[in-house]
Amino acid sequence: MPEATPMLRQYLDIKAAHPEAILFFRLGDFYEMFFEDAKIASGILNIALTSRDGTVPMCGVPAHAAENYLFKLVDKGLRVAVCDQMEEPGAAGAGIIRREVVRVVSRGTILEPNLLSEKRNNFLLALAGGQNGIGLAVADVSTGVFQTTQFEGGDAALRALEETERLNPVEVLLDPALEEMRGALTARTLAGAGGCRARAFSPRVAGEFLRRHFRVASLDAFGCAELHWATAAAGGLLSYLTETQKSALEQLERLQTYFPGERMVLDAQTRRNLELVRRLNGDEGDGTLCWAMDETVTPMGGRALRHLLERPHVRLERIRERLEAVAELVDDGLKRSRLRTGLRRVKDLERQGARAASRLAGPRELLGLAASLEALPGLKESLAGVDAPVLRELADRLDPLDDLTGVLRAGLAADAPGSLGEVGVIRSGYSAEVDRLRGLTRAGADWVAQLEATERERTGIRSLKVGYNRVFGYYLEVTRANLGAVPPEYQRRQTLASAERFVTPELKERETAILEAEAQLLELERALFVQVQDRVREAVHRILGSARALADLDLLASFAEVAVQRGYVRPEVDEGESIEIREGRHPVLDLALGAGEFVPNDVRLTGDERFLLLTGPNMGGKSTYMRQVALIVLLAQMGSFVPAKAARIGIVD
Repeated sequence: MPEATPMLRQYLDIKAAHPEAILFFRLGDFYEMFFEDAKIASGILNIALTSRDGTVPMCGVPAHAAENYLFKLVDKGLRVAVCDQMEEPGAAGAGIIRREVVRVVSRGTILEPNLLSEKRNNFLLALAGGQNGIGLAVADVSTGVFQTTQFEGGDAALRALEETERLNPVEVLLDPALEEMRGALTARTLAGAGGCRARAFSPRVAGEFLRRHFRVASLDAFGCAELHWATAAAGGLLSYLTETQKSALEQLERLQTYFPGERMVLDAQTRRNLELVRRLNGDEGDGTLCWAMDETVTPMGGRALRHLLERPHVRLERIRERLEAVAELVDDGLKRSRLRTGLRRVKDLERQGARAASRLAGPRELLGLAASLEALPGLKESLAGVDAPVLRELADRLDPLDDLTGVLRAGLAADAPGSLGEVGVIRSGYSAEVDRLRGLTRAGADWVAQLEATERERTGIRSLKVGYNRVFGYYLEVTRANLGAVPPEYQRRQTLASAERFVTPELKERETAILEAEAQLLELERALFVQVQDRVREAVHRILGSARALADLDLLASFAEVAVQRGYVRPEVDEGESIEIREGRHPVLDLALGAGEFVPNDVRLTGDERFLLLTGPNMGGKSTYMRQVALIVLLAQMGSFVPAKAARIGIVD
């Protein structure tokens, strides 16, 4: 390797701190990669591999299109460290521009909406433990979900693996103490099982890290104070995220401890056979129960449906409360319609809030957040006078966030650019100094625009043009045929094949004034935008609280819509041992075949008659009949109406 330049030494120092990642090193309008990183990336991205000084392999991608290239690398299981320029060119004087890694992107830390599946969570999962138990923690940094649980006993590892498979994470972090689980993880999930520092998974260190993040003296409020391995998994996962995302992760504003036995337990084989979210061949979409039941109109509602499908309720009171809410929305079509119309105005509020909290949201994204927030007061109003306790509870949890909407609308221009690299982010009238600087740049631009006509008239050169480029600034261009008419005060700056470019002292003076005003304006708008961002970050827990309330409202309204469209009935759910279904229909086949095509079936199982023997030829419908019963039970315990003429369901655990 030739003697390293200051820039290459800077690259090598930063790369040494992130040896496990492909380093996206910002150089002007490109992210460049060097050495082994360049060789790996060029093959995956199908871009040319060149060299610096003939010896250093390199390749690069345009910064404005970096997102898609980054995803291709991450999708192959690689991590990408994004190294940005932390100051404008020229700000460093004769020295080298300061650069820092602003985030490390992996499958489990993607925050870009167009790279994420809209109606499923993007889970990063961590496993930690020892001989007496295993802790599992899962987080979705794009939505703010953060949960942990613990498994104990001789089958702890097996149950942890089954829960991992249910959650279907895109990336797994493994405590070095559980290295023997790596093979089973790789076999059961599509996620790469990455390693983490052992110290991060120490229950003591992890507990301290969690308490510091949540600013609490004890983890009692989160339910995991005595669950050492659950604490270890959650703390280790949060430590990894903090280290790689270089942010305070305000979207992870609560930790929920759960226990799989609190909901209906569905093992992996049952979930596969019932085709809840995937077909038997592994495909998602058409033919699954999720597909048949999804009338949600928001991404949050779609994710809530998917979660509930695999973990139906077992508490009778909760099931009956949700059935009562669905019944009210079934009976009141106007209320249901108004609610669903309002929900359609809300985009992915969870992910909008999470990106804003991570300082990744640009001006237009914050305007999109404002548009979603503007729907909240109307949604809250549409729930006025509801009777069902669950609907009243969700209405109370819905924060209209009028104050934040006001800040966003007052601070951001309606036609703001997509990034902070351009002026025009801040709304006129928000800042007197922004308005003053904007006036100066406009006046200067107007003067330059008029200069062409003035100089044509003064010099008699009708083809004279005024132009601008980043190298020479503003200039007056005169064709060679008219050089004899050029006034003496014109100063030659550039020679072209057919023309000469000139400047005048007055033009340079105006240019300096314009560029200085634009630079000051850009810096001030950036500072004011950060202030607006900070207001959003301060309100992220309120945004996520409203988003989660909307998710549940969307889910309940979706259940009601399905019930009305397909003639579903409210099941009677109790703590008895009977399952009695009259004229039941398979919810997926009933939809796929069309109304009236599926032949209804009766089922009667009681404490005395607990077993039915089905006989018949192959392809005679035996498995369809069994699955139909199971799916109707699942729907009832989710709080949904069911495809039958009548149904009585004893709770299944």
